[in-house]
Amino acid sequence: MSPLTGAAVDAPGRLEADSWAGLHFLDAPWCALCGFPFPYPAGDGAVCGACAARQPRYDLARAAFVYDEASRALILGFKHGGRVDALAQFARWMARSGAEALDGADALVPVPLHPVRLFRRRFNQSALLAQALAKQTGLPVETDALRRARPTPSQAGLNARARRRNMAGAFTVREPAKPRVKGASLVLVDDVFTTGATLQACARALKRAGARRVAALTLARVVRPVNPLT
Repeated sequence: MSPLTGAAVDAPGRLEADSWAGLHFLDAPWCALCGFPFPYPAGDGAVCGACAARQPRYDLARAAFVYDEASRALILGFKHGGRVDALAQFARWMARSGAEALDGADALVPVPLHPVRLFRRRFNQSALLAQALAKQTGLPVETDALRRARPTPSQAGLNARARRRNMAGAFTVREPAKPRVKGASLVLVDDVFTTGATLQACARALKRAGARRVAALTLARVVRPVNPLT
């Protein structure tokens, strides 16, 4: 069945033609750092206003498609409804859009949940995406590299500045993982890029532990004008 509509399809996780056409897949031209899509070619290395005003902690971020009305049910069905039948398809989409992030990477690092939230949800959607992406790319998954040091309130309704404050100091690198993190090129994996605050907090922790490069790859991202001063 289609993970969006429940209609019959030819393989698990596939979308029917109308649903497929409604998704807005991301591709260049985009910001060289955060992957924000540009309406027209802006030249190699061009960055968006938000990244120009505040360079992110990660080296670059990419996402497979836009998080909007057409894709919301797909994301929520996976994240909160436990629909995992499209995981292989998700991984193929992420590998395509994230080729630059994955190039030369040593390992995938899923964004961790706090143990309390993990207990309530029963699974970490970022870890499931990382495992599916590992099957697609052959890269290992460092599931326990990062630890969520404290429970953070929901990010819903917060602006970029409030999200950064909410995430400050939320992640640490586990001691046993530090030798594997030092000098490594790592790819953070998460479900949705909203303002990038969570990914930046994770990247900061990995860089402090000596990671050589930290890219980020998400299934979807919110695309809306961002005020770099907020």
